[in-house]
Amino acid sequence: MAHNILLFGPQGSGKGTQGEKLSAWLDLPFIVTGNIFRDNIKQGTEIGATIKGYINAGQLVPDHVTNTMIQQRLQQPDCQTGFVLDGFPRNLAQAEALDAVVQITDLFSIQVSDTSAIKRIGERRTCVAQGHVYHLTYNPPKVAGVCDVDGSQLRQRDDDTEAALAKRLEIYHQETEPLLEHYAARGVVRTINGEQSIADVWRDVQAIFS
Repeated sequence: MAHNILLFGPQGSGKGTQGEKLSAWLDLPFIVTGNIFRDNIKQGTEIGATIKGYINAGQLVPDHVTNTMIQQRLQQPDCQTGFVLDGFPRNLAQAEALDAVVQITDLFSIQVSDTSAIKRIGERRTCVAQGHVYHLTYNPPKVAGVCDVDGSQLRQRDDDTEAALAKRLEIYHQETEPLLEHYAARGVVRTINGEQSIADVWRDVQAIFS
C-alpha cells in the first residue's frame, strides 16, 4: 500500500524535521514545494521559466502553475510507492487539484501555538544547497554554521523576522488550516502535539503506523 502523506503545521512547528525523518524511515521521497520551485528555476525548465517570470514581476505564482508543478513531480517513478509532501496544498483549489491525481492516506497536523512558532523560528537555520533545516537549540548542526548532510553554509531566512512570520501565520490560519476539515471528512488527519521535543513528536508520528 502506498503512503501518500501530507505534512501540515505553521512555520516553526518542526514539520520539516519530521518530514525528513518520515522520508528516511519509510524510504519515500520528501517533497518540499519551495525546493521544487527553486529546482525548476535553476534547471531552466519551462515551468521554471514561468515561475521566475511571476517572481521577477513581484507577483504570487498562480495556483494553476503550482498545481501543474506538483502534479508533474508526483508522477515521477520514485513516487509510485508514496511520498511525504510539505508545503502543498495551501488552499482549497490546490487541495482539489491534488485530489484529482492522488489519494492522500495520512495527513499529519503538527500543532503549536503562535507564540512557540515565533520563538522557534528565530533560531531556525537552513542550508543554502538543499534546504536542510536545523534549530540552534532543538536540532543543532554538528559543526556550527555547516550542514551535516552536504557541508553547505547554514543561514537564517530573510523572511524569518517576527513581523514577517506573524503575517505568514495569519495566512496559514486563514487559508491552510481550514483544509483540515476537507481531509478530516476522509478520516486521514492525525493530530500531533508539536510543543514536545523533536524525539517525542517523532515517537507520536511513528506510533500512527504501529
